[in-house]
Amino acid sequence: MTDAFLNVAQATKGHTLVVPRTHHRDLAEIPLDEAAHVMRAAVEVARQLTGALRAPGVNLWHASGETAWQSVFHFHIHLVPRYATTDLTPPWTETELPVESLRGLAEEIRSYEPSRSHMTP
Repeated sequence: MTDAFLNVAQATKGHTLVVPRTHHRDLAEIPLDEAAHVMRAAVEVARQLTGALRAPGVNLWHASGETAWQSVFHFHIHLVPRYATTDLTPPWTETELPVESLRGLAEEIRSYEPSRSHMTP
């Protein structure tokens, strides 16, 4: 089961949280089937928000772990309707790198054997 409700701290009008009822600390802990259910709910809620509020865009936001700015340790997704390109400040800047410089990084990621505990203290 998944709930959706307005965030008490509105980043923009309609800022909504999509939250599974079952507790999972973060992205590393939520089972795949439940994560899929939460994502389906997020898509439905995003369509409702953008249609009802006439928002031409929406940002989907999630943070796992303190270093990623997670402050509530129960898995959730933020849906933030967007009305203008200037209504939020981007959380980071991007630096484009040459594609060839990313090949080693891509291989390192592909060869990793995931463990369920790598993100939890």
